[in-house]
Amino acid sequence: MSNPQRIIDLTINLSDDLNGVEISSVKTIEKDGWNTSYYKIYSHVGTHMDAPRHFGNADQAIDEIAVGRFITPAWIIDATDVGPKGFITLRHLGVLLSEFSPGESLIIKTGWSSRLGTPEYLDDLPRISKELAEWCVENRVNILAVEQPSVADVHNLEEVTEIHKILMDGDVIIVESLINVEQITAAKVTMIAMPLKVKDGDGAPARVVAIL
Repeated sequence: MSNPQRIIDLTINLSDDLNGVEISSVKTIEKDGWNTSYYKIYSHVGTHMDAPRHFGNADQAIDEIAVGRFITPAWIIDATDVGPKGFITLRHLGVLLSEFSPGESLIIKTGWSSRLGTPEYLDDLPRISKELAEWCVENRVNILAVEQPSVADVHNLEEVTEIHKILMDGDVIIVESLINVEQITAAKVTMIAMPLKVKDGDGAPARVVAIL
């Protein structure tokens, strides 16, 4: 029987090519009869989820977020017109301003993942505007997911702290560094974002997929 669903993987591969990842062999088939490895991973490397503990808003760690929130309907927001260091604003929501239902999620499409591996990927990223962050809180967005490695300018401590605190104080889950968003053709998908269950973690790499 054919499956009408199409599943798109929105997750960056974790490899030694990424800053914050170290993978080393422990045992090999040739020497030991099986393969095993050590993984040393930065908590916010690649596609990942932030926990409120990340910016000290609350003491909620990544393992304490209700698992039911990780499977969610998500609207695709086209913000591909936003250039380097630009702001994603309420204008990009369009008709969603009236159609969004509390508890749903947003995936922001910017095309920024095409810059993965370049200096501008981190240095010149588009940012979530304060008004959009506040709208997400007021409308009870479940997960705000973006292609860029942060929702705000990581070189501006005041801005990055403000935007994260607005969202986290408002109980909006943040997922960053998506890829393959351009493959999503539907206006709305089911998103699954499952972070590693790290005790007392401030964040963790996550496997994120979209189901059309």
